[in-house]
Amino acid sequence: MKPFTVNISETVLTDLKNRIQNTRWPGEAEGSDWHFGTSEKYLKEITDYWINGYDWKKHQDQLNQYPQYTTDIDGIQIHFQYIKGKGSNSIPLLLTHGWPDTFYRFHKIIPLLTEGEQTFDLIIPSIPGFGFSDKIAISSEAVADVWIKLMTETLGYNKFCAAGGDVGMGVTKALASKYPDIMERVHFTDIGYPMGQEDPNTMTEEEKLFAQFVQRWWYSEGAYAMVHSTKPQSLAYALNDSPVGLAAWIISFGNAGAPPELIETAFGGRDELLTNIMIYWVTQTIGTSMRMYKADAIAQWGGSQPLEKTDVPAGIVVLPREAQFPREWAERFVNVVSFKKLDNGGHFAALEIPEVFSDELRSFFYSL
Repeated sequence: MKPFTVNISETVLTDLKNRIQNTRWPGEAEGSDWHFGTSEKYLKEITDYWINGYDWKKHQDQLNQYPQYTTDIDGIQIHFQYIKGKGSNSIPLLLTHGWPDTFYRFHKIIPLLTEGEQTFDLIIPSIPGFGFSDKIAISSEAVADVWIKLMTETLGYNKFCAAGGDVGMGVTKALASKYPDIMERVHFTDIGYPMGQEDPNTMTEEEKLFAQFVQRWWYSEGAYAMVHSTKPQSLAYALNDSPVGLAAWIISFGNAGAPPELIETAFGGRDELLTNIMIYWVTQTIGTSMRMYKADAIAQWGGSQPLEKTDVPAGIVVLPREAQFPREWAERFVNVVSFKKLDNGGHFAALEIPEVFSDELRSFFYSL
């Protein structure tokens, strides 16, 4: 373990500003608003704030507020935050982010989960290919193998808990399936989607309705995942070269889960949205982050055996701006002991509703 500090040079920041100022705007169809993708009107507004109002140095200091480290696991440099709880018997909790976010997804809940009596030792790594970890793309199952070594060999925990959503869901589910003797409890904000491989004769009516919703969603909003899973390299050239293009792609995903007026709210705020984009930009990891979808697609469709259902106790929350999957769908994959529907929030619950999400994690992990 080596201490790590985020320290981005002024040269990188000056280059970013110049690139934004020299953007060749494509124009947009009259009245298209958000129906063709990210609104150019909105994008011009937020990029103007990016170079004239947003303060990266302030948020860089915020990133450095908590202890960070790097370590080498199987030849891959892993970046992670490690914050010990102040309670007398803290639970070790591994939090895994998704796409298009980073380890920054959890920064608002760190003080909420490490102070008081019922606290956690928080381990918040950057997935390989994301942020300040090595620029290499591996499958969710392979990430789970790396996380086990991080937790047991690097940090010395015999058992621990884990939570994750989006890509982090796949990693957490793999941890529970492959290492049930080490994982004590797991928590999810989603649990995967029907992909057409399911036997309809085994599905309940609620699951069939969920599958129909997911199919419609993929056709209307799933372009990003299809590109990532098939041609991520083709897109990487553009997004790694243009900060405005990078922002447009990430914001477009946020729009898929929230109406335009809630896009910044969904990411926790305008500054939080830009800080998340900045982490991709300064580390040049948008290409490898997208390539992880390809690695997972190869694993899924390349003949790998699917993970078995795990007996590790699992907590599930369904957020109102996420796909509304039924409990029986979750029970296909994990041992559901808690299933709740929340009244507010979306894909980035830890950013958008940190107090509610922290209470949910504490309630679940300390209830068993």
